[in-house]
Amino acid sequence: MVQQGDQDSPLAAGAAVDKSIARAKLYTASDMDAPDAVVVAGRRVAVVSQRSPGKETANEDSAAVIPWGNESAVLVVADGLGGQALGEQASALAVRRIRLSLQQADPSFAMLRSAILNGIEAANRDVLDLGRGAATTLAVVEVTGSTIRPYHVGDSGILAFGQRGKMKLQTTAHSPVGYGVEAGLIDETDAMHHEDRHVVSNVVGTPDLRIEIGPERKLAARDTLLLASDGLFDNLHLPEIVELARKGPVHKACEALRSTARSRMETPVDGQPSKADDLTIVVCR
Repeated sequence: MVQQGDQDSPLAAGAAVDKSIARAKLYTASDMDAPDAVVVAGRRVAVVSQRSPGKETANEDSAAVIPWGNESAVLVVADGLGGQALGEQASALAVRRIRLSLQQADPSFAMLRSAILNGIEAANRDVLDLGRGAATTLAVVEVTGSTIRPYHVGDSGILAFGQRGKMKLQTTAHSPVGYGVEAGLIDETDAMHHEDRHVVSNVVGTPDLRIEIGPERKLAARDTLLLASDGLFDNLHLPEIVELARKGPVHKACEALRSTARSRMETPVDGQPSKADDLTIVVCR
């Protein structure tokens, strides 16, 4: 389901309101056949989110494209955990809480970084209140002009790379395997087939939440920014992701990623990764 605007986020009387939030798009429990195209903060964005092949319950991933003032935006991907409706609720709560926090922060005075962190912390409290093991990962990027800053919790990933494929940003999954890859102890290809790959050590929905904040980075006009749930990273090798995402309009790049990952999920081939899962991709350029 794609939601636009702030109809489900009432504000307390007297709270500051950022009118640009009315253009926000939230994607919760979605099962999209093709990417949605959005223009925000001077950049083109494509979003697709669909449930795992053969899955009867709802997609547990969520995403959001949230304008903030006239020159900034926040991109979000959340991958819910906990099974059944809990994962769906947790990821939807997270993107809605971040939107509400941005909505209540006046761009003329507030810092975008503070609004994002407030939203993530509020989301953590909300998901904890769900109980029963509900949790979600989060990948968040603030975009202002040519500058980006990443925030993440868990194993949903953020990449930024140049037109020729040079990597400028790659987040580390908050998991034992992710840390092993970062330390050079596990090869990235071997990591895709590791038995503990999906053990996540940091999530939204825990008293010990840790938000990893990256430094500001400058992107060139043709650089590509990508956020995705592990449904993408479990089915495509990193060089494949970069090769598909760096070429052509963002909506075509997003569709190429979606269709390739979906094909791998549905038709396993020897020598290629294949894991059926909910899939959410945001491509920005």
